[in-house]
Amino acid sequence: MTAVEAAASAGGLLEPTGEAAASVRRVGFGVGKGGIRKKRCRSTKAAKRPCDVKREVPSSLQLQRLFLACRQVFKGPGTVPSQSDVDKLCQILDGMMPEDVGLSSNLQFFNPNGVVEGNPRVTNTTIYSCDNFSLCIFFLPTTAVIPLHNHPGMTVFSKLLLGSMHIKAYDWVDEVSAPLAIGDSNKDGQAMRLARLKANQVFTAPCSTSVLYPTSGGNIHEFKAITPCAVLDVLGPPYSEDDGRDCSHYRDIPYDALSSGKVSEAEEDSKLFGWLEEIEIPEESKMYVIQYKGPQVVE
Repeated sequence: MTAVEAAASAGGLLEPTGEAAASVRRVGFGVGKGGIRKKRCRSTKAAKRPCDVKREVPSSLQLQRLFLACRQVFKGPGTVPSQSDVDKLCQILDGMMPEDVGLSSNLQFFNPNGVVEGNPRVTNTTIYSCDNFSLCIFFLPTTAVIPLHNHPGMTVFSKLLLGSMHIKAYDWVDEVSAPLAIGDSNKDGQAMRLARLKANQVFTAPCSTSVLYPTSGGNIHEFKAITPCAVLDVLGPPYSEDDGRDCSHYRDIPYDALSSGKVSEAEEDSKLFGWLEEIEIPEESKMYVIQYKGPQVVE
């Protein structure tokens, strides 16, 4: 069973859109005079697979509470929620259970002994999306990775609903123009920037909601599944290439590999830092996209 088939079999709650069981969303990168530039996204349909039987899905009070709170909290691009609003959303998310989005640890996808054929690929589904925020779920089979990527101008809440995953997260040490933040350049002339490690540990559900901000909280992060996982993400605002919030990917290089005394003596523990180099989109970033068929929100 592939990752997308396993996710789509989740009690009939996640059903494919249109004729295909899923689509692989591909984001291309190219290198031009200005360095790395991003190309438009495109979707490639996968082979047709049988759909699960539709059934009536009950509403979720907790999911509806989250939706209504997001409408109040997220004011649009260029804004960051206040601390009281962050606390409000965290309180709701901390109380959410897998059943609030139609999931259960008994579903076949979350069987830790299940075998996923081929390279494990992440599946995502969108519960709701507008200009100000989006609610989505990521399904990661064992060993699947969402590679190191950023969230430009975004505040993101992540709630691990099921499973265990390793999270590594960074923030930039300083602005790009600061000399202490710039390392050597790669062969394409892209500078490697110094970043501070904010998280590097395993999280297991149930656990507290994590929050990242436009310039803090681990804005650049990577997820790696230890067991099959489901993560509920709230992004405000969502990615938008047209509005300058396109996703960039990075590889991290140990600080010692390029260090030249650029961190003060008070911060000389090299394990707390790394050099980040922007790269073309990794193969692991290509995801299956399926339609959300769990409890719905009411506008």
